[in-house]
Amino acid sequence: MRAPSGWHWPRSLFVRLAVIFCVGLALAQLMSFWITMTERDEATVNVMTGYVEREVASSVALLDRLSPAERERWLPRLSRRSYTFILGPGEPGRPVDEALSQRFARSITDGIGRTYTVATNAIPDSSEHFQAHLKLTDGTPLTIDFHPMSSVPLSRWLPIVLVVQLAVMIGCCWLVVRLATRPLAQLARAADTLGPDLKGTRLPETGPSEVTLAARAFNAMQDRIAAYTAERVQILAAISHDLQTPITRMRLRVDVMDDNEQSAKLRQDLLEMENLVKEGVTYARTLHGANEPACRIDLDALLDSLVYDYLDAGKDVAWTERVAVAVVARPRALRRVIGNLVDNALKFGGSATLGVTLAADGGAIICVGDRGPGIPEASLEAVFEPFYRLETSRNRSSGGTGLGLAICRQLALSMDATLVLRNRSGGGLEAVLTLKGAEPKRERAAREHYASP
Repeated sequence: MRAPSGWHWPRSLFVRLAVIFCVGLALAQLMSFWITMTERDEATVNVMTGYVEREVASSVALLDRLSPAERERWLPRLSRRSYTFILGPGEPGRPVDEALSQRFARSITDGIGRTYTVATNAIPDSSEHFQAHLKLTDGTPLTIDFHPMSSVPLSRWLPIVLVVQLAVMIGCCWLVVRLATRPLAQLARAADTLGPDLKGTRLPETGPSEVTLAARAFNAMQDRIAAYTAERVQILAAISHDLQTPITRMRLRVDVMDDNEQSAKLRQDLLEMENLVKEGVTYARTLHGANEPACRIDLDALLDSLVYDYLDAGKDVAWTERVAVAVVARPRALRRVIGNLVDNALKFGGSATLGVTLAADGGAIICVGDRGPGIPEASLEAVFEPFYRLETSRNRSSGGTGLGLAICRQLALSMDATLVLRNRSGGGLEAVLTLKGAEPKRERAAREHYASP
């Protein structure tokens, strides 16, 4: 069922349940109040009709026995909230047709109809109004002017009590929904913080039995995943160690061979094998996480050092923008990510440009661009998958191992950063690394200055 135009169903489970329970309680209380008031009015009318039947009969009998001079003095005493007595013929009108008026007219007729001839008619008015006409024994006309009442007035404190009762029920409903959805929110946060380092927040194994069971299962799942990943890294490390020894022996044997075309190809193949083993282990370790602690880094200093290293090696690397900004990240991981991106730019574009800007939320955005062939739009996300290469060649100088960008993405995730690729206008590719929680040095200095005693 589609929601009405302009109405958006809340996405939060807490808000949804709270709305459902609160609206349901409010409707239930309104329905209970309506049923109670209906029954109260019906009971009131039944009581009042019996009361009117007795009181009117007694009042008419009393007026019939009084002298004409005394009757005028007794009229105010015999009047009630819903009816009064008038010595006169009253007003003509149409027949009584309202249900409530008919019930009261019938009760009056039942009370005095055996002794007097009673005629009733409705009086045009904004509310129900009718008159009963009769003649006393001496021929004096008497009119009973009646305004039927379907209920008695409510007590002034009753609406306040109902509002307080509804507020208490809504408060209890809010508390129940909060207690029911809080474990789900904790589970979602714990699952969200379970990053590549597999050091997510452990859920407290307390509370109701269902919540405790779910928390225990989630914590056990984290432990199993961490154990499986650690075992995989150990296997890869062992394979790498065992492979490096025969690779080294083979390289030594190639070095003593005569320099010819076959030995050069064999030496290149051995180098590719060694690099593939090293990058495979590096990728597995980035999945498992790093023990390197995060710290505050002067981004200008890190990029200065990185760019100068490339310039000393004769590479065409330029730094176009500088912003005095400090970030909290893992230094070696950040250096490797930027280095891999610069290496890709140099390999496919021949040159690389670096730029740093401040994000709107205070983070730092590092852009590494080149003027190479770029990447098809459909493959901008696929290139981050391990062993995915746009080129089918196994040549290291062209196709590579297909792990460089995958390692960059995993290291970025371990630093709570994001890495995306986009094609540049005019040709080329740009890698955008967004670091969260950056703080400009001038703002930090001002904050520390004002915070110091």
